[in-house]
Amino acid sequence: MNFNLLAYSVFLAMVIFIIVVVGRICYRNGNIYVLSLMPGHEELCIRINKLLLIGYYLVNIGYALITLISWDIINTIPQLVEMVATKVAVIVALLALLHYGNIIILTKYVQKLIQ
Repeated sequence: MNFNLLAYSVFLAMVIFIIVVVGRICYRNGNIYVLSLMPGHEELCIRINKLLLIGYYLVNIGYALITLISWDIINTIPQLVEMVATKVAVIVALLALLHYGNIIILTKYVQKLIQ
């Protein structure tokens, strides 16, 4: 029996939930962080944060959908669990890398941009 459709459903439900929750948290806290980097530029901070959120959603949900192409055929429940866990771990690692990359870029280059 082929368990791929079940695995795709479980994977997409988990990943989209994780991406949306992390996106909301980062957006809410990102407003405060970006505003502390650029005091007096509230409108610009809000726009930057909205652009970061949109880019975040597009990259992560797009990557999650594209990874479905590379899945092997799943024949057993242990294979299903292993595949879903591995793919979700890759997405979570990607989220962390993008988050820290954004923080580094904002911290290093925002002060240069507003001067």
